[in-house]
Amino acid sequence: MSVSLAFYDPKYKEYFETYDLPHHQLQYTSLPLHTVYTCRELPNRFPVVILFENKAVGFLLLNGWERVREYSDNQEALLLTSYSVNARYQGKGIAKQSLKLLPLFINQHFPEKRELILAVNHRNKAAQIVYEKAGFVDKGIRLEGPKGELFVYHMNL
Repeated sequence: MSVSLAFYDPKYKEYFETYDLPHHQLQYTSLPLHTVYTCRELPNRFPVVILFENKAVGFLLLNGWERVREYSDNQEALLLTSYSVNARYQGKGIAKQSLKLLPLFINQHFPEKRELILAVNHRNKAAQIVYEKAGFVDKGIRLEGPKGELFVYHMNL
């Protein structure tokens, strides 16, 4: 399986114009192009494309300290948000593989970072399973989010 990660480039826009997520997943994340447009003017936000056989099939956003501090006091951490895989490509192991590639990607592009964190809604059981299988650890930190309780997961880099 050929999964890789790359920083967002406008050449990927066409793949995201027809991006599809089920309604129950949209309550926990946002569509890639919306995220790209909203983070353009904000510092320390790094959109990343998940590629499968050279097609953009997924998306995630790496966030710097301005967002990290909402969840952790570790200034050597990045926050993972807006993670999704296009519905047409779900169930193929792409999510798990892309998450396993993240530590190397971060070490190459952000060598000063030592931790990756994310917050997942307590009702989003499917995402919790994927994150745990990819090596994220639930250390018991709980926060209240706009849609309910959040579990804060960690991965040492």
